[in-house]
Amino acid sequence: MVGMTSPRELLDLARALATETGEMIEAARASRPTVKHTKSSSIDPVTEVDIAAERHLRERLAALRPDDAVLGEEGDATTGTSGITWVLDPIDGTVNYLYGIPHYSVSVAAVSGGADPVRWTMEAGAVHEAATGVLYSAARGLGATKQAPGRDPERLEPRPGTELARTLLGTGFQYIAERRALQGAVAARLLPQVRDIRRLGSCALDLCYVADGQLDAYYEHGLNAWDFAAGALIAREAGVRVEGWDGEPPDPTFLVAALPETFDALHRALDEAGARTMWGSPTETV
Repeated sequence: MVGMTSPRELLDLARALATETGEMIEAARASRPTVKHTKSSSIDPVTEVDIAAERHLRERLAALRPDDAVLGEEGDATTGTSGITWVLDPIDGTVNYLYGIPHYSVSVAAVSGGADPVRWTMEAGAVHEAATGVLYSAARGLGATKQAPGRDPERLEPRPGTELARTLLGTGFQYIAERRALQGAVAARLLPQVRDIRRLGSCALDLCYVADGQLDAYYEHGLNAWDFAAGALIAREAGVRVEGWDGEPPDPTFLVAALPETFDALHRALDEAGARTMWGSPTETV
């Protein structure tokens, strides 16, 4: 398999890789995984399963798509010549995984146009909710689906939005204490304006939940490209607006996802709550 491939073919591979890796990490849960090292802070863990899962994904891609580039959470970026980059999160929600909280996932996306989320085109993606076996997936222009174990795929269709006051809002926080405090202050200002706020711990799944109607909207600062690559495509293909500030593409500084009827009100509320400038420059890298 060399050169660029259709979104449909990339989708088939993304589904297969996310599913087999999700089953792998779920089987490993029984052995009580331990922390191998930490990343952004002393409370941001990486388990041996994170490392093994990404190694598995990279080995499979090296065998099946040797000319593609790879951008993964736990390993160095590799270059390719095909025009396709695979964006991998072997366990999105590692803290949940470590504690046995069943909200973690494997995220696999294929993009074209390089590894910069501001410039890339999302071609295909899959998010496997490992604890339940539910697979969310989408390909550019082909729509999004949800498939539970033993069931046929269910198409995720656009649905009506709701007013901000009735919005169940998802978010997340960084593991750097000073920045988490600022994020908490923004959330506190938003809380009286919405139905409630949930902090579930896996960006990839949160975006799929907006696509699926289990959340009405989601926002977060300080993400990495692998956190949202697959989930953002799934949400968009289900009729959700997924953007950064002022119609720009989402990037590691900011992402907001909501149904079109709710999006503008939430965007405005986030701005008024200080989300745009809480770290100084709106475009500061986090």
